[in-house]
Amino acid sequence: MLFIAVTQFSILVYFLSRLGQLHRHRRHRVPARDEFMGLYAGEAPSLAVLVPSYKEDPVVVRKTLLSAALLDYPTKQVVLLIDDPPTPGNEDDRALLENARQLVADLNADLRRHAEPFRAALNDYTRRKRGGRVDATAEWFTIASLYERAARCLDEIRAATPDCNHEDRCFIEQNLVKPAAEHCDRAAFLRQQATGDPSKAGPGSLEQEYFRLSRLFTVDIGAFERKRYANLSHEPNKAMNLNSYIGLMGKTVTIDDHADGQVIRESRKGETGGYVPDAEFIITLDADSILSTEYALKLILVMNAEGNERVAVVQTPYSAFPGAPRIIERIAGATTDIQYLVHQGFTSFNATFWVGANALLRKQALEDIAVPDTERGFTITRYIQDRTVIEDTESSVDMVVRGWSLFNFPERLAYSATPPDFGALLIQRRRWANGGLIIFPKFCRYVTRRAPVPSRIGHTLMGVHYLTSLATINLGILALLMLPLELALRSPWLPMAMLPYLLLYVRDLVRIGYRASDILGVYALNLLLVPVHLGGVFKSIAQIVTGKRTPFGRTPKVADRTAVPVFYLVATYGFLTFCGLILAVDLENGRWPHALFAGVNGTILAYAILRFVGLRASARDLYLASREWIDRPVQAPAAHAVESVSSRPEPVAKSAMAE
Repeated sequence: MLFIAVTQFSILVYFLSRLGQLHRHRRHRVPARDEFMGLYAGEAPSLAVLVPSYKEDPVVVRKTLLSAALLDYPTKQVVLLIDDPPTPGNEDDRALLENARQLVADLNADLRRHAEPFRAALNDYTRRKRGGRVDATAEWFTIASLYERAARCLDEIRAATPDCNHEDRCFIEQNLVKPAAEHCDRAAFLRQQATGDPSKAGPGSLEQEYFRLSRLFTVDIGAFERKRYANLSHEPNKAMNLNSYIGLMGKTVTIDDHADGQVIRESRKGETGGYVPDAEFIITLDADSILSTEYALKLILVMNAEGNERVAVVQTPYSAFPGAPRIIERIAGATTDIQYLVHQGFTSFNATFWVGANALLRKQALEDIAVPDTERGFTITRYIQDRTVIEDTESSVDMVVRGWSLFNFPERLAYSATPPDFGALLIQRRRWANGGLIIFPKFCRYVTRRAPVPSRIGHTLMGVHYLTSLATINLGILALLMLPLELALRSPWLPMAMLPYLLLYVRDLVRIGYRASDILGVYALNLLLVPVHLGGVFKSIAQIVTGKRTPFGRTPKVADRTAVPVFYLVATYGFLTFCGLILAVDLENGRWPHALFAGVNGTILAYAILRFVGLRASARDLYLASREWIDRPVQAPAAHAVESVSSRPEPVAKSAMAE
């Protein structure tokens, strides 16, 4: 009955979060264009977009960097944080590293070429204004022509962009076609204004328009490789990749030779060095994600609003790229899009959690939660905690503890890739399930620090659900299958309590562009992921007991299918066998309601295995794993090892098969 209560608690949180989202949606006001242009009129806060990358496909990274570079914002810099080893171990890795470096150079050259005419137009207007030769009508026609030229520049970028899959099409639509259409509409509006009363806008508006046009394609895309420097963290995770660069921002640095290799340090007085630009705000953006062009303008307006001085994070929880061709990618994307609604509701209860695929961060807040540490004898700073593999969630708690708040902007302005096969999805979802229990005590210490008040009750409910639900719900499913709960299952109240939840979930799926029948796929996928989620939960428990951190498992991004680890194949088919055994025992003992429950879940699980994993793919993964085990060389005895286990560096990444 405890597990049934946990299930009902999760349903309650879903209803509350959906009510919160509807309330926020009703009150949301789209900012007027004059508010956006105000950032071009005065001194706009500086912005840095940081894109952590590890052995990524350059085609994927190009979309991400372009979406960052084309943000409609006056003062921005973009930095690709390349985490590949500086000395690759094979030709494939060497090619990926060289392609990443070359990509940055190529994009800079293309964007400079597009930006030059607009910068020249601004300079020409400035000279005319100083000479008192400004004709408002002619200027508006010139600006209209420049907007049309900006649309043609986006069309050129579109012509050079592959259109091979649904992710490409989403990028083209959101970042190229839509802005180009807006530029054309703006040009038409300005031409109409010029034939009416152009003086009503005033010369200040002219200057804003010229300045905005000059910044559309003006951006410096840089690249940084932390592993080239011995004194920076080499921990194999995204958090320390970000931390290494954030720690250098705003400093003039010098590179020295050291016994362990090169070191990068702050320059002393009188030394020359290179300056690492600082920024008031930082956008963190995964290398397989894209941002809509208005992302920075809308979110920084929230940051700059009166009363939001203690807002640390503003984000729009990412959505899945629409139009996925594979069923597992589409169904997994549906769960992601539902979570977008839930996270929007969390903000109504001041229970927002940072979702790491994209976010606008106030650098001051990161400095407030920073802690010094030592790695390999060098002093490092952890701005974003990497104690768990869900670093964004723990950092959310750290910020709230120090009096900062987080906010979800109620518009879909970011999209991120969904793993296209079960092997890759397994690694992602296991990582998501690993860490909540570790963070939970820190969260409890915060919410029990003083007597709860109504404004914190919702925060507590949402936080408890967010950090523990993947453990409790999946253990509850096993408990309901294992225990012959005849009394509970004979009662009509349990299905009656579930019915409103299912109806609302179906309604939400339809409203966000999916089919009502996809509810079956969502339930089937959740059943299939029970062993995966429990695998992540048990890794959390192991870390709590042993104190040894779980290695960060990066989600593979490969064109081919990712192999499923043997352990999870065995667990998945074992789970199906378990449902069959429970069904047989229930039938033999006349427990008809529980037999129906086990039979339905077993049937849906079998469907999930057939549709999302595949029998042929399962057989192939088992065969490859057996061949790898047979061909594995015999290790030398430990007594002959040259270096101790404790001194051996942790591998940067593991293959899916090795995991």
